[in-house]
Amino acid sequence: MTELAEIVAGWPLAASIAAAATARGLRAGRRRTALNEALHELRRPLHSIALATRAGAAPRIESSVQLAAAALERLDCEINGGTQERAMEVVPARPLLESAVRRWKARASIGGGSLILRWHAGAALVEVDGFGLAQALDNLIVNAIEHGGPSIAIEARLWGERVRVSVTDSGWASRPATHRGTPAGVVARLAGRRRHGHGLTVVRQVAAAHGGRFALRRTECGTRAVLELPLAKDLAGSAA
Repeated sequence: MTELAEIVAGWPLAASIAAAATARGLRAGRRRTALNEALHELRRPLHSIALATRAGAAPRIESSVQLAAAALERLDCEINGGTQERAMEVVPARPLLESAVRRWKARASIGGGSLILRWHAGAALVEVDGFGLAQALDNLIVNAIEHGGPSIAIEARLWGERVRVSVTDSGWASRPATHRGTPAGVVARLAGRRRHGHGLTVVRQVAAAHGGRFALRRTECGTRAVLELPLAKDLAGSAA
């Protein structure tokens, strides 16, 4: 066999080795992403618990503890295998939003900001995984606090057979100069530089799992995140 023939004969083996290495790399990358997302979802409620503890706001801690437990269960599944069972149930949408706002009011105020909930969706019922939706709402609110302006409005409206939840901030440029140099402001800017988008990925996953939609719109005046979820079938059918 000539030297050229030997080289050509070795190509299939080299290609197989390269393909296997690429597959291992892709699997490792996907696993790393999944673990980072799980860690991200564990940090959120722990952060809320720490803030609530400092503020002496015990009523806010219970929901954060439940979210932390759900996030820890997901992390355990990612590391050790298994699936996380999450039940879908028909619940009023308003208490879920009110609870999310309560969890993060203290964090918003640290940077001189505010959270306002405007509810225009009546007694809207949604069929959801409560923990998943709470995680999505937390990510939208914290994203607005850390990367947007100080005035943040959470608004809910009926939109056909859906409930539309929007989280709108006033833009970083509108943040008072006295707060831009504070520790909270510096932390927010640094967080923005090293962000990996895990929070918004979670929001997109939750929207898809519930048959909903998610959109993020940035303007000169700030950012508006919109999460739409279908109304519970019995309510949507009666309204049709």
